[in-house]
Amino acid sequence: MAFSSGSGGVGRGRGRFRNQGTLAEINIVPLVDVVLVLLIIFMLTAHVMEYGLEVDVPKTKQGKESAEILPVLTIDKDGNMNLNDKPININDIASQVRTKFSKSKAVYVRADKATIWEPIAQVISTLGAAKIDVRVVTQPEDTGTQKRP
Repeated sequence: MAFSSGSGGVGRGRGRFRNQGTLAEINIVPLVDVVLVLLIIFMLTAHVMEYGLEVDVPKTKQGKESAEILPVLTIDKDGNMNLNDKPININDIASQVRTKFSKSKAVYVRADKATIWEPIAQVISTLGAAKIDVRVVTQPEDTGTQKRP
């Protein structure tokens, strides 16, 4: 069963929509769906992007604040090494620091407190042989003796 507007549709154009104006509305329901899905994905992955590798550095009584921007070599508790969150071989550390960070004369070494000493010693030795200073990253120890104003 077909419907037509006007007087029987004789003499007018063919098809159902010939006499109607164009539909100029935008359907925003798919747009809202996509935006909500992207928002949920962002909310779930935001905390992962903030931290990168989870390394529990040792605590010390005194720490020196530094605002220098230097490359960071991270050693996890299994001895795996990453230079600025990218895996690296110990044999390539000095050359990668020289090529990627040519203006840096030092490297932050951030090692998990559960890491065995051998990989840390090898990294310090390798960087020392390449005349690159090593700065060890630690976390200040909370002594609890500070009074609040």
